[in-house]
Amino acid sequence: MRNIKFIIAYDGTDFSGWQAQPGQSTVQGALMDVLEKLTQSRLAIHAAGRTDAGVHAAGQVVNFKTESALSAEEFKRAFNALLPPSIRVNASEEVSPNFHSRWDALAKTYRYRIFRGRVVPPFLWKYVQHDPYDLDFDAMAEAARFFAGEHDFSSFAASTGSEEEDRERTPIRTIYHSELLRIPAAEGQNAGEEWIYTVRGQSFMRHMVRKMVGTLMEIGRGKLSPGGLAELFALRDRTKSGATMSPHGLCLENVEYPDPENSLAAVRKSRLVSREGFE
Repeated sequence: MRNIKFIIAYDGTDFSGWQAQPGQSTVQGALMDVLEKLTQSRLAIHAAGRTDAGVHAAGQVVNFKTESALSAEEFKRAFNALLPPSIRVNASEEVSPNFHSRWDALAKTYRYRIFRGRVVPPFLWKYVQHDPYDLDFDAMAEAARFFAGEHDFSSFAASTGSEEEDRERTPIRTIYHSELLRIPAAEGQNAGEEWIYTVRGQSFMRHMVRKMVGTLMEIGRGKLSPGGLAELFALRDRTKSGATMSPHGLCLENVEYPDPENSLAAVRKSRLVSREGFE
């Protein structure tokens, strides 16, 4: 059984999220449909993270196991020929049988874009949250840094929809980097600037990034001080944090893994060792 890893990008606008659901158009469902055409088997495809409806990805990582003789590069070409244009396979490789895109991930980076101009350009509206009103950037940028570190993020996560799962999941998460940056409009353009929130962490709960941004927006409006984040962490009450921001401003940028023991070279080496009995 071979294990194939893809790095994919998708526009989440027209999908009901990553996870396959009966009667719904999803990214996982689209990938599984193509894989079934190529292998004549309904095979599982795993992802590093289950993005919600409307959320985009630039560097989602997926893997699947197959007995097909197609090479990783042949799978890439076939998928891109058969997938809708809103999903692209940007890289492919054969990896160790033990590799799992979700359980082996060391960190994920998300980006949330807030457009500050009066009129959103038509080629941006699907990928930004529009807010042209008065906001205190400095207060928001200061508060963004408070998210870094290990915290109980109960106040910044939505329910999974299952009481049992909510009880079993740990709300303790580690954030390695949290930053809000101001990106001015290009010279000669009247489009307006963007504020981009970037967060890198070990793992995230459902709606966590969108609620973190919603809380930053409350700080920008003066309804909460940057120091008030400490109280929100202590309350462990998601009804006290900011609103869950719309999904279309959010993008999964990339996923990090340990140095590839899982590369195709390592797979070939292991096969050679197995066949020859020595390295």
